[in-house]
Amino acid sequence: MGHSYDKSKKIALKTILILGAITIFEVLFALTGKGHLFGGKLMMPGIAIALMMIVLSATKAYLIIYEFMHMKYEVPALVRTVLLPTILLVWAVIAFFYEGNDWQKRRDLIIQKNKEQVQKRDLDQNSDQSGMVKEIKNEDLIQG
Repeated sequence: MGHSYDKSKKIALKTILILGAITIFEVLFALTGKGHLFGGKLMMPGIAIALMMIVLSATKAYLIIYEFMHMKYEVPALVRTVLLPTILLVWAVIAFFYEGNDWQKRRDLIIQKNKEQVQKRDLDQNSDQSGMVKEIKNEDLIQG
C-alpha cells in the first residue's frame, strides 16, 4: 500500500507533469479551435471544443482524485460512495439543462402564438350557416 518517500515523489512528479501537459494541450486546443492560432485555419465547431474540454477536465479531475486524494489506495466501497453522488450530480445538471431548454422552447412558442393575429371574416348573408350564427341571424330578421 505505502510507498517509499522517493517512489512517492516520483509518482507525484509524474502526475503533476501529466496534469501540466493536459492543461497546456487544453489551452492550445481551445485557442486553435477558436481561430486564435495558425491564422484561423484550424477552427472547430464550439460543441467539439466543449466536448474535448469536458473530457480533458474529467481526466484531470480523475488523476487528482486518484493520486493526490489517495483514492487508489481505498477500498472499493469507499470509492463507490464518492463516485455515485458525483455521477448523480452530473446527471442532474444535464437533466436541468435539458428541462430548461424545453421550457425555453415552450415559452418562445407561447410568445409566438400571442403575437399571431386572428383573421376576422364577415358573415355572408346568403350562405347557409349553422349554429349560433344562424340563430342570431334569424333573431335579427324577426326583430327587424
